[in-house]
Amino acid sequence: MRLRSTKIPRDAVHHPVFARFYARMSVTADLRGGVARLRDELLSGVSGRVIEIGAGNGLNFAHYPGSVSEVVAIEPERGLRQLAARAGLRAEVPVDVVPGTAEALPVKSEAFDVAVASLVLCTVRDLPRALSEIKRVLRPGGELRFFEHTLAQGRALATAQRAVDRTVWPLLFGGCHTSRDTLAAIEAAGFELGVYRRLRIPEKGVQLPSTPCVLGVARKSMVVD
Repeated sequence: MRLRSTKIPRDAVHHPVFARFYARMSVTADLRGGVARLRDELLSGVSGRVIEIGAGNGLNFAHYPGSVSEVVAIEPERGLRQLAARAGLRAEVPVDVVPGTAEALPVKSEAFDVAVASLVLCTVRDLPRALSEIKRVLRPGGELRFFEHTLAQGRALATAQRAVDRTVWPLLFGGCHTSRDTLAAIEAAGFELGVYRRLRIPEKGVQLPSTPCVLGVARKSMVVD
């Protein structure tokens, strides 16, 4: 597959301290926080050619079913990309880890059956543009599988999310914005929402700004715009 040329620098996103923190925290969340089970749910039934947006350290790779013919994993952060490349070598499906950003995916249009966004849409600099790019690279009828932070339904927590998003949270957590209304953004981008569910991570205990999440599927219309 030929990658589409882009003017985005290879390391347009560089958060080395956060990358090290995330690499440790994400593994713990998978093992103790039940996130590994959610990755299985996210990727259940996926088949064909897949593009994963913001692959991080590659924890999704072990959960892809054998029906997947190829995964092109986009990761802009250098340290996480190196970890993802190592994880790709251990995967049971072919994985190609490449630099790039969600707002300028370096691949051809309508080249993929499925796009996967896993805890990444909260960090992109331009969410509408990123979703437009995801839509571009999916074939008509292709799926967007998403597992993302989202705006809380309760007023108090939603207010807290907006407050921390304007101050320290993005600085501490690699550009993460917890108050984005993920479902509304996906619909605004022209996707058709399928089955989804809201969940809390962690399920019990004190609610953090990052606790409200949503997991589900959306589809690109079969009708060409």
